[in-house]
Amino acid sequence: MLEPYNILMRATGKTILAATALAPDTSSAKLMRFGRGQRHLCQTVEEEAESLDRSRPTVWVHCASLGEYGIARPVISMLRKRMVCNVVLTFFSPTGYEALRQRSSADVDRVWYLPFDIRSNVRRFLDAVRPECALFMVSEYWHNYLHELAARRIPTMLVSAIVRGDSAFFKWYGGLYRESLKCFSHIFALDGKSVERLGELGARGVTLNGDPLFDNALLVASTPWHQPELERFASGRDVFVAGSLHDDEDLNLVSSLANANPEVPFIIVPHEIKEHILERIAHEVEGKTLRLSACGPETEMGDVRAIIVDSVGSLAYLYRLGRWAYVGGGFTRLLHSVIEPVVYGLPVAFGPRIHRKVTPSQMIELGIGASVSTPAEMLRWFAPLKSDPAMLGEIRKQAARYVNRNSGATSRVTDTIQNVICSRN
Repeated sequence: MLEPYNILMRATGKTILAATALAPDTSSAKLMRFGRGQRHLCQTVEEEAESLDRSRPTVWVHCASLGEYGIARPVISMLRKRMVCNVVLTFFSPTGYEALRQRSSADVDRVWYLPFDIRSNVRRFLDAVRPECALFMVSEYWHNYLHELAARRIPTMLVSAIVRGDSAFFKWYGGLYRESLKCFSHIFALDGKSVERLGELGARGVTLNGDPLFDNALLVASTPWHQPELERFASGRDVFVAGSLHDDEDLNLVSSLANANPEVPFIIVPHEIKEHILERIAHEVEGKTLRLSACGPETEMGDVRAIIVDSVGSLAYLYRLGRWAYVGGGFTRLLHSVIEPVVYGLPVAFGPRIHRKVTPSQMIELGIGASVSTPAEMLRWFAPLKSDPAMLGEIRKQAARYVNRNSGATSRVTDTIQNVICSRN
């Protein structure tokens, strides 16, 4: 069953590399950046892995993108506090890879793209890295990697697994997915429904664990962080933070709300930092806007309606400056983290496509979050929150209880990793 998949992967890899070779090196398109990252990647991994301290066990952690790294980050941090080990981190998306390559982390020894999932790459990667165990986040099913890890008897874990009733496992073409699922030695499921479905599929080592994203968000919230210009902009004012604006639908909701409430200052963070996106935000929001990169100690903030954050990596920290929040991506299947603002007690709105995640529905039930599809719905959600401090106070209490109830998943994952490594040494 792997052979048709391998044919597809080889063809896809060759196509991406050919397209990358034809495109200018200055192209900022995600696919081109990913393709450039794949050039000579296995050789890079082999060379950089040579300097790993082989007296220590190596843990390999794979994340699709920066969002999944939010799940992995507290696990990595706790693991490094508890034991001496190497941690190597791979990404599929340029967003995660570039962010972690640019800002060094004391907890991570090496950061790479994941080499294309073809057998020769898989073998070269595992021969070079020699992991004692491997962790995949949420729904990463790279079939050659999983089967080779199982063949080598390397313990492999899936963290924050979500299995929906309409997932590939239950489709006519899902046989390969069902086979690969059995390659995991332990699966930490995000909710009870996923536990039931994994049981039906014959998966082993399944436990209900919750989401390490809560632990990561709490870790971020407790970390000192300062951005003088944003802090000066927010000082003494109730600020609306709109994070990870993904598309025109997100911008339409946020700009409509901003234009209907001219007295409310906004901090707006697009998902991608591109010139045309930054220009579009400035055009849609009425009144004076500034890019964060253009702000300095002498910048006058009094008449600024919105600051547009034109850099990456600070969103989870700057929610602390807000009183209300909107999280983008909810008009696609890629709703961004709604947990990040909730740890600060902010009420959160987001788009309607929430079926892929558990947290948004829970937040709606508790009155912490709201799904909105139109500017009118956004305005109706915001109006009482703007004028009722008691309502905001109750939301903050409810949010604190919700976050505390869902913390602790990181420790359970880390315990399992430690036990696995100790049993192998």
